[in-house]
Amino acid sequence: MPEPTAERAPGTISGRQRNYGTMPSLALPITEVLVVADGWRTEPDAEAVIHRAIAAAAEMADADTGEAELAVMLTDDAGIRTLNNNWRGIDKPTNVLSFPALQPAAPGGPDDAPRMLGDIAIAYDTTRREADDEQKPFDHHLSHLAVHGFLHLIGYDHEKDDDAEVMETLEREILAQLGIPDPYADRDFGADRERMD
Repeated sequence: MPEPTAERAPGTISGRQRNYGTMPSLALPITEVLVVADGWRTEPDAEAVIHRAIAAAAEMADADTGEAELAVMLTDDAGIRTLNNNWRGIDKPTNVLSFPALQPAAPGGPDDAPRMLGDIAIAYDTTRREADDEQKPFDHHLSHLAVHGFLHLIGYDHEKDDDAEVMETLEREILAQLGIPDPYADRDFGADRERMD
């Protein structure tokens, strides 16, 4: 698994204007959802929620993700804590981690090799706790985490305030398309930004 990146790759998104109304229908990324923690058994619709959220994000984001592949691992706090410690040196659980795939330096790989976007890990325990604490439907919060993780895979980040504003605006727009209220509406601007990785 490649190391998660905090910086946006050169040549990726930086507040580019998007016109959603005229975009042609694009092929969607191929998303595999792997359930590796028992807690997710209480959320039988989790896989469908993730597929729907990533499809909406792929349709609205300004990136070529058609027929690329990504994996979403539904884990628990222990699993994500291990990932967070191993890859980021932070020995605590978090809600979501993204691991963008390393892209080939130059075109010319095998024609039949799939193009990988990367991996996303989402922790059940933290996701459930945050949804309950914020009095949000679990599927709304899960959708937000899936969208957030996907946007990291395609080059968005929130390390700088300007980049965070671009990313959060797109998250709001995608979630609105899904009928989900603004997840940032009731927060202090800088206080909760640290929560999502």
